[in-house]
Order: sequence, then structure tokens, then C-alpha cells
Amino acid sequence: MDDMFASLGTWNWLIFGVVLMGLELLAPGVFLFWLGLAAFLVGVLSFLIDPTWQTQLLMFAVFAVAAVPLWRRMARSNSSAGDSPFLNKRAHALVGRVFTLEKPIVDGTGTVRIDDTIWRIEGPDAPAGSRVKIVKANGANLTVAAAS
Repeated sequence: MDDMFASLGTWNWLIFGVVLMGLELLAPGVFLFWLGLAAFLVGVLSFLIDPTWQTQLLMFAVFAVAAVPLWRRMARSNSSAGDSPFLNKRAHALVGRVFTLEKPIVDGTGTVRIDDTIWRIEGPDAPAGSRVKIVKANGANLTVAAAS
């Protein structure tokens, strides 16, 4: 067993790193990539210095463990939630906007056309042509008030 570890060399680490990164293409999950990068770094450092096999394993362990917080920080900073905060909450993006009623609000309920969608609304009775402001979104129901 010691002979196997003692034979670890630069090329073994580089090949191991490339294999792990290649496996990431087959089973994406962004986990094997970081382990492959750690192995690749050990291989590159082994070209510059000639560490013992114990040092090589220690470097791999350190790089692999350091990759986890690095990946989390990168994933958090690249998240697209900041770009589209209402991505799956279309109704919440409508709060504060003003629309003209095509049909009246009768008995506290009605509908309003917004772009290509007809939304169910609740609010005070109002005739067609009135301007209303959306004040609250609850699922697919919007609550409106008279716009000033």
C-alpha cells in the first residue's frame, strides 16, 4: 500500500484532475469539478516542488476542503435572484402599478387585463374606465384601490 502512495507523481494528479473534471460533464453537480481542480493544483505544484506523497495527499485535502467555501461564495454572488426578484412571483411585481378597468368591479370582485393576462381583482365597486392601483397580491388574486 505504501508503494502505491509513494508512486504518486505529478502526472497522476494531473490525470486524476482531468478525469474528475470530465466526470463532471457526465454527472453535473459542480462537486467533482472542485475535487478535480484540487487534484490539478496538486499536480501543478508537484512540478514546481517535489513533495512527499504524504504532503501531496495533505495538499489535496486542503485544496478540496478550501474549494467548498469558495464554491459557495461564488454560487451566492452569481445567483440570478438579484436580477429578477419577481421571477416566480409575477403578481407581486404588479403591486403599485395603476391600470384602467375594461369591466366594472361589481360586489367587490372583477377582472382587469394586464398585458396578455386577465387577473381577478378585489376592491371597492368601480365603473368601467376607472383607474385602479394594485395594493396587494395574494397568489393570483389582486387587491385594488381607487387610483388618485
